[in-house]
Amino acid sequence: MIKPLKVALAGAGAFGIQHLDAIQSLGVAEVVCIVDENLQKAREVAGRYQIAQTSAQLDEVLSQPDLDAVILCTPTPLHAAQAIICLQAGKHVQVEIPLADSLDDAQAVALWQQRTGLVAMCGHTRRFNWGHQWLRERILTGEFSLRQLDVQTHFLRRFNTNALGQPRNWTDHLLWHHAAHTVDLFQYQTGEEVIAANVLQGPIHPRLGIALDMSIQLKSRGGAVCTLSLSFNNDGPLGSTFRYIGDGLTYIARYDVLTNGMGETLDLDMAEPVLSGVARQDKEFFAAIRECREPNASVASVLPCYRVLHQLARQLE
Repeated sequence: MIKPLKVALAGAGAFGIQHLDAIQSLGVAEVVCIVDENLQKAREVAGRYQIAQTSAQLDEVLSQPDLDAVILCTPTPLHAAQAIICLQAGKHVQVEIPLADSLDDAQAVALWQQRTGLVAMCGHTRRFNWGHQWLRERILTGEFSLRQLDVQTHFLRRFNTNALGQPRNWTDHLLWHHAAHTVDLFQYQTGEEVIAANVLQGPIHPRLGIALDMSIQLKSRGGAVCTLSLSFNNDGPLGSTFRYIGDGLTYIARYDVLTNGMGETLDLDMAEPVLSGVARQDKEFFAAIRECREPNASVASVLPCYRVLHQLARQLE
């Protein structure tokens, strides 16, 4: 029997819990420690998942010689620096999206991955949601030609809270976080670089210090276009909806659900049980560690996304 990988999870918030559920469903890794600066919160989550160890300090956990990997679900401003110290400590690392909130920091993580040769992966979950993967297979075989990706990413987030409505001490960002999902997915699905990118944003919110509305347009080298609407002002269905428009065929992907253009459920005849996007993401991370290979959504492979985000950020300066 293969010995489970020993993993520390940093960040006991909404996305950390999604990873804990995913890892339990996979059965190939063991979370041995929950790290959170709020130690009481870490202990509450650890108790719920029967995890013995908690810590408020990531450095303290990284010194453990039998720890194989770390999954970072911490605040965005910490991602790059924490990923680098994990790699420097000899630990494989998966960083929740975004990898960083600047191109320089994203490139620094990539540099340390090259220096160490460890697995460094970023949580670009749309690559792993099964509907998007099903479509990718048909794009690669030529069964579906993507002409336009029309995306709505809409939330109601006028206060500094996470996906569970809990307060937090850092501000989420439409460009560096939520747009990153779509910018990366568009390049991933077309297999082409973005050759044109434009962005407009609404007023800066006086309390949060960010725009709550944004519109982005992209064009790939082959001529496919992407239109992305983002809002934290939306009072309605929350989340992201991706409309794939092809040559007479249309599909709508929403997380792990895929329908035709009219919203009718499709029989996709999946060969294996459908896992959530986060579970498929974690499965790939652990497999890459076992097989000593570069994972899908490796830090190196997502860098083109952060180059486009950097270009868009400069337009907004």
